[in-house]
Amino acid sequence: MSFLELSQVTFFYPPKTIPAVKRINLGLEKDGVTAIVGPNGCGKTTLTRLMIGVLQPAEGRICLEGRPLTDYSLAEIGRRIGYVFQNPDVQLFSNTVAEEIGFGLTNQGCEPAAVEARVDFYLDYFELADYRNVFPLHLSQGEKQRLAIAAVLANEPEFLILDEPTVGLDAYRKRLLGDYLQKVAQLGRGMLLISHDMSFVDRMAERVITMENGQIKSDSERRGNMAYDH
Repeated sequence: MSFLELSQVTFFYPPKTIPAVKRINLGLEKDGVTAIVGPNGCGKTTLTRLMIGVLQPAEGRICLEGRPLTDYSLAEIGRRIGYVFQNPDVQLFSNTVAEEIGFGLTNQGCEPAAVEARVDFYLDYFELADYRNVFPLHLSQGEKQRLAIAAVLANEPEFLILDEPTVGLDAYRKRLLGDYLQKVAQLGRGMLLISHDMSFVDRMAERVITMENGQIKSDSERRGNMAYDH
């Protein structure tokens, strides 16, 4: 049984009659790094939003550890599957970097001392400690991307989905982001990357799924350079 299991999943954006994704069968494990690649409009982002329950399939079934996704609230899904948007600006909303990382924990009612300890850990882990009191949207693109990942990871999800994480990053920042994501994988969390950046995919992914016209065209198990960076 896979962590996430999609069976014959089809989805339409109304009022369109052509499905955005159609008859998707896919299993994702709780560990390892998978990438989904394909041209714009092929259904990659739609598929990930189905996986977190933001969209509901018109046909088919999605299960999270054997239970239908519809049995979970969005909050329950969010605690287990972290989602980092393509544009971190739409994800960051707190007054400071530290508040951004601690927001989910505080909202869950964690003790202030526990929140502070975890915030400090992720500030150090992602080299953001110098920006603790900075307004998040004043950070560089790479720093905002790292902050968005830190804020999601602070809630300790079991699985992480990143939509086009390298957009807007130069070569140095891409390398830096890849280093951080390798650290994430070493924490034992599974990861799904949605990307057009094939050099980044080649470096990071152990499994590559190619989509076209809303369908999976290929699903190849392979080892990227990440396997050797440990």
